[in-house]
Amino acid sequence: MTSLFLYASQHSELTDYIIWTVLLLILLIFIVFIFWQRKAGRELSYELKLLEKVKKSNIEYEFVLKAMKLSTWHIDPETMNVTYDNDFRDKGDLWKPEEDGSGLKASSTLLYEQDGERVFEALKKICEGLTEEYHEIYRVMIPNSNKFYWEESYATIAERNVEGKPLKIVGTSMRIDDRKDMENALVEARYKAEESDRLKTAFLANMSHEIRTPLNAIVGFTSVLPDVTEAEERQTLLDLIHENTQKLLRIVDDVVSISKVEAGKEELMISTFDLSITLREIIDQYTPKLKPGVEMKTNFQDQSLMVVTDKNRVQEIVRHLLSNAVKFTDHGHVEVGFEQHGSEHVRLWVEDTGKGISPDNQERVFERFFKVDEFVPGAGLGLSTCRTMAYSLGGSVTVQSELDEGSTFTFEFPQQKVAM
Repeated sequence: MTSLFLYASQHSELTDYIIWTVLLLILLIFIVFIFWQRKAGRELSYELKLLEKVKKSNIEYEFVLKAMKLSTWHIDPETMNVTYDNDFRDKGDLWKPEEDGSGLKASSTLLYEQDGERVFEALKKICEGLTEEYHEIYRVMIPNSNKFYWEESYATIAERNVEGKPLKIVGTSMRIDDRKDMENALVEARYKAEESDRLKTAFLANMSHEIRTPLNAIVGFTSVLPDVTEAEERQTLLDLIHENTQKLLRIVDDVVSISKVEAGKEELMISTFDLSITLREIIDQYTPKLKPGVEMKTNFQDQSLMVVTDKNRVQEIVRHLLSNAVKFTDHGHVEVGFEQHGSEHVRLWVEDTGKGISPDNQERVFERFFKVDEFVPGAGLGLSTCRTMAYSLGGSVTVQSELDEGSTFTFEFPQQKVAM
């Protein structure tokens, strides 16, 4: 009771005012604190959303890098050191050439000799601020081997100082072996298309000339034949017509044969036959066509050799080889021979003492329409047909020759020996 009296005696309006002021200030601070807390909560929520977004962006960023098989890196222009931030390049050879913190000069030594200096100079220019962007395609060598892979890089200046000098350079690299393979395939396809066009032109030019020559003879001699009354002269004209008819048929047969073999339309007709008898039949056909002073020889290891293969193709190859030998031999001899080569192969050759073939042309004679002597009749398809047919039999046709010494064409093919 005493305390109440004391309070009542000391209470005044000023005291009430101070108390209410303090209470109002406390209430105001409390309200401000509540608003501040709500604002802080909103900011925190926003920052959490940003953090989630950044995290999601990083995942998407890495996914893109992985999908595109890229590496990202940066260069310190002052030290010229390269540091890799991410590397998702395809390492088919399981080898990563670059290391973090390696200098540009050291990295460029890992490149193909013709590319290293060029790439180093391009990176040096962007580090010095002489260029804004960098883009190079180069080959990276794999140590302890002669292999390399292709890589493409881009870079740009990410940060500069107040003087405009580069402070940071960022870049990306990607292996482009697949793209290079595709480019090479396109170049090869283009080359084949151009070569095909060239061969088509050569084919038309050669065939028009080669067909026209015997055709003109046939038409010409046939037109004068009714006016010839003497039997001997008439027979001469008939022989010439027959000879040119055979030439024309051979040209057409060559074209048809090589086309069928390459297209796979002509199947092998396997049969058993005596090789020596078959060769003698062909030799008898070409012996009368030898030039005066040229001798036909044979060199058969066995008087009889039964082989199992495509007889028609063997005959066609020997005819072409023998025809060329007879055509280009003016003196000496033409020799046909064969021998057993191993247990399952036969080696057959046609040797002549003709004009021979220069070393530069010894492989080219097997190309279509190639002729060593343009003045000698022929379509330039014979040897090409021989090699194509030999390959179809699992064999080969090769040549050894010296100018003015003669040539030896060798035809080797597999066979199965048959017991007699």
